[in-house]
Amino acid sequence: MNRLREIFTFSEAFPLIFTQASFWIFFAIIYLVFALIYRKIKIRNFYLLIISLFFYYKTSGMFVGLLIFTTLSNFYLGAGIYRSNIKVIKLLLVSLSVGINLFVLSYFKYAYFFTDSVNHLLGTQWQVSHWLASWGNQLASANYFTVDKIVLPIGISFFTFQALTYCVDIYRNKLKPIDSAADFGLFVTFFPQLVAGPIVRAGEFIPQINRATNISKQDFDSGLFLILKGMIKKMIFADYIAMHFMDKVFDAPAMFSGFTNVMAMIGYSLQIYGDFSGYTDIAIGLALLMGFKLPQNFNSPYKALNTSDFWRRWHISLSSFLKDYLYIPLGGNKRVSYGSAIITILLLTGVLIAIGDVKTGLLATGSVLLIVFLALVFPVFRKHLFTNINIMLTMLIGGLWHGASWKFVIWGGLNGLGILVYKYWRRISPWEKYDNRFSVFWKILLTFTFITFTRIYFRGESMEQINAWFNQVATNMGWDTAWNVIVKYKTVFIVMFLGYLTHWLPVRTKVAIERYFAESHIVTKVVLSVLTGIICYQAYSASFQPFIYFQF
Repeated sequence: MNRLREIFTFSEAFPLIFTQASFWIFFAIIYLVFALIYRKIKIRNFYLLIISLFFYYKTSGMFVGLLIFTTLSNFYLGAGIYRSNIKVIKLLLVSLSVGINLFVLSYFKYAYFFTDSVNHLLGTQWQVSHWLASWGNQLASANYFTVDKIVLPIGISFFTFQALTYCVDIYRNKLKPIDSAADFGLFVTFFPQLVAGPIVRAGEFIPQINRATNISKQDFDSGLFLILKGMIKKMIFADYIAMHFMDKVFDAPAMFSGFTNVMAMIGYSLQIYGDFSGYTDIAIGLALLMGFKLPQNFNSPYKALNTSDFWRRWHISLSSFLKDYLYIPLGGNKRVSYGSAIITILLLTGVLIAIGDVKTGLLATGSVLLIVFLALVFPVFRKHLFTNINIMLTMLIGGLWHGASWKFVIWGGLNGLGILVYKYWRRISPWEKYDNRFSVFWKILLTFTFITFTRIYFRGESMEQINAWFNQVATNMGWDTAWNVIVKYKTVFIVMFLGYLTHWLPVRTKVAIERYFAESHIVTKVVLSVLTGIICYQAYSASFQPFIYFQF
């Protein structure tokens, strides 16, 4: 009874995280109730809404109030946009929706980032004040919120983006508003994908809300298989190698040889893939068990032949979101908008100011303005420039979405450069036309290497750590001790090898494995599920290992 009480009441020690036993006890209980009421659509939807809000409360405590505010504000703004026949009013309402969502996101995620950047530029000593928490505590006459520091609510980037797309799509006449605030709340808060995606669009999910639940045998088998696959990815291929190798190296890169640092980066590419795709596999699987289909978020990204291909395979829901709601509105491959020019100036100036060179920042800003002017004069140059500017802006902002730090902007910019370099390289490359095994292997290897080593800006906690990593790789590779490193961490490297091997299996092999599972006897499914659980929890640490993308 004490364990059940801990599961069903808020406790930082017992969050409802997919890799913890408490979540599966919770899910078994709520799924039993779901099985009794799923035929009644309205009751089912309201039940899942309450469960989803409770799930977020268990994960983030009183921040559930922020989730409710985001849900209600966008629901009524969406209705207002649809009902209004005056274009200016529609524009004002959709602008209000965008403003509210970006304000919420910026307040909780970027307050320190913006304040530090301004202080660095102006030499001021401004401090961030958590006035929203103070106001909330005064209103509730209780100390529900910490006032000395702004805490980032889990999953805020995901649920604000989902709510924002709803209002924008209504404004674009791509979507009609949903009648029920509760049903809209289910779209925003649906617990399997609430805190780490995939990002679900209203047009994809809302039609499912009004349909009767139909869970076929194929859906159930696929859902169960995805859950087991996601657990293996997260608990073995991500957490095990992180806890027993990578975390030690990244905490003190200067204490390890360049070879060890390189192997840690290769391991990190497997970790972040196993962690994030593992979460989305479990999320998609859970949704299938309840009759809902979520969009695919990963498609063997390390099989990518170039950087553009990688971003069509990695975090697909974010990539498509950035394309439809940022890249195209900025002008896409046709033009550069005023927004593009303003964002370019701000980002370029900000990056240069962040490294302490104000004069160079202003000079670079003037150079950007000159380039834009020349583009207006020379049409051919303009066509290439506009497309490239919008690609770079999309990747830079995508980098900033991942974290409130200039190192994430650098990471996004490097990926943008990778896309642009390949864009022009493929036009002159004598090997682009070849698709034999050696050519494919070389393209995959080159792309994987580039993507992996840009991630030092993603994984490094600070620029000091990042610089230490580069210094060790450049000056102290330690080839003479490489074999000793391999022997010492042999189990970790075996797990890494198996992780990459399973990732690079042919599609037909993966389909055959899933088909075997689906067609196997129920006893076989139970045995495989139990064995998977035992193996995962034997490899798992008793300490709490959150999903990496919770911080975004």
